[in-house]
Amino acid sequence: MPVIRKIRESTNRRLTKTKTRMKKTTLGRGACIAWIGVLSLAAASFTPALAGTEMKSFKDKVVVGDECRFRDTEFQVDAFYTGFFGGKHTAFSTGSGGGVGLNFFFARYFGIGYEASWYDNKNNAEHLPLAGNFFFRYPICSLNLAPYVMVGGGAAWDGTCIGYGDVGAGLEYRFTKNIGLFVDGRYFYGGSGSVGNLRSGLRFAF
Repeated sequence: MPVIRKIRESTNRRLTKTKTRMKKTTLGRGACIAWIGVLSLAAASFTPALAGTEMKSFKDKVVVGDECRFRDTEFQVDAFYTGFFGGKHTAFSTGSGGGVGLNFFFARYFGIGYEASWYDNKNNAEHLPLAGNFFFRYPICSLNLAPYVMVGGGAAWDGTCIGYGDVGAGLEYRFTKNIGLFVDGRYFYGGSGSVGNLRSGLRFAF
């Protein structure tokens, strides 16, 4: 009997130790699983916040450029000073005056124009009521500048009608989308001789 008791007690002690170890192991695994769950939730919560911060920072760094002040299609009204100089063997001679012009750009780079001007030609009023031009311009939006070239022709008279052709180049600066300053120079040629021309004035665009 004593032997059997000792065997039972020994067996019970072993079973108790085994159960204790199993409980510890179970608790250890449960704790690990719990910690993994907590860390996963923390990572899930932190990742969108970080992504939002990165996206916000990226958006803050994006710089939207100013809209170009030169429209692809626009009407223009010009009011300008005009001067003729260096005339030789020409009915134009030299003198200064003023004029107005109407232009239409049907594309970003191409346009047509009409102008009329009057100036003093040796105390005689010289009229250029019919002048047409074709424009090619190249807007530089970042500088609000548009260099251009022009070619055209027309008729003028101071009692006698004369025909002419002209070719030249100029530069326009836009203060706003609707107001600009321009200057250009042209060479007039034809049966009436040749003469240089300078224009400078305001341009209103719509």
